[in-house]
Amino acid sequence: MTAPVMTATALERHYEVGGGLFRKPQTLKAVAGLDFTLYPGKTLAVVGESGCGKSTLARMVTMIEDPTAGSLTLDGKPVVREHWASLRKSVQIVFQDPYGSLNPRQRIGAILEEPLKINRPEMSRKDRTAKAREMLGLVGLRPEHFDRYPHMFSGGQRQRIAIARALMLDPKVLVLDEPVSALDLSIQSSVLNLLVDLQERLQLAYLFISHDLSVVRHVADEVIVMYLGRAVERGSREDVFGTPFHPYTKALLSATPQADPRAAKERIKLQGELPSPLAIPDGCPFAPRCWKVQDKCRAERPELTQGHHAAACFFPENGGTPA
Repeated sequence: MTAPVMTATALERHYEVGGGLFRKPQTLKAVAGLDFTLYPGKTLAVVGESGCGKSTLARMVTMIEDPTAGSLTLDGKPVVREHWASLRKSVQIVFQDPYGSLNPRQRIGAILEEPLKINRPEMSRKDRTAKAREMLGLVGLRPEHFDRYPHMFSGGQRQRIAIARALMLDPKVLVLDEPVSALDLSIQSSVLNLLVDLQERLQLAYLFISHDLSVVRHVADEVIVMYLGRAVERGSREDVFGTPFHPYTKALLSATPQADPRAAKERIKLQGELPSPLAIPDGCPFAPRCWKVQDKCRAERPELTQGHHAAACFFPENGGTPA
């Protein structure tokens, strides 16, 4: 079996919030005990509502922030602050807003060459320009685009430029933080197909962060569903979409639009409010909104079960193993 590129074990990120002269700050657990593995040529998708910890996870994987607890390894090496400078070349990110992530004062050629100037100062100007032009063609843009400015491109073209910039250092892991949510539906498919083609060609490992399950269904190999900083379900795309175990996953899937208007659909409307991440209730965090809640759910916190398809639930759907 192919060796993993990146492994996370019990990964956590906490923030101290509030506090003052006579008050202690509260602890916000943005990510709490997350495990995952990234493999070459495979895509791990992380899904969930806003505030579930997806973007915090992206910042830890791209070495923008330190984990509070747990560990990350990249090619078998521990990802610690002392090694960030050498490891960052292997992990790159594509942001949600393609226009906001590009410098409007720079030409596209200069934007693509900048990572090489910073990280590979030994490269000649001629070699940097040649690699930038090659990467521009790899993402489906024309040679004359090299000397244009970001405002001269459509949203889809700008995202292609952002992808090209992320690939300039030949990374092994690409973090895709909502990479198509800011694009028109007609453009989303072409950018997704480009990402799939690049992954097959370059054997990249993708960490795909999204709230759009219809997009995740198209690109993911494995899926992690997060809720208030914790993984509540993990499994292959076929398992999670075909036989969801956790009630929260089932509710998310019920809200996903379907292309066939005649298909039967059960819409699950969650009752109650999302608990504050500063005051997560005892027991199962999803209990205040769950239609299957019982006394055990309010008293104990379920942990992810073992196996290739796992859920943190005492009373799972579709014959899942109880936590």
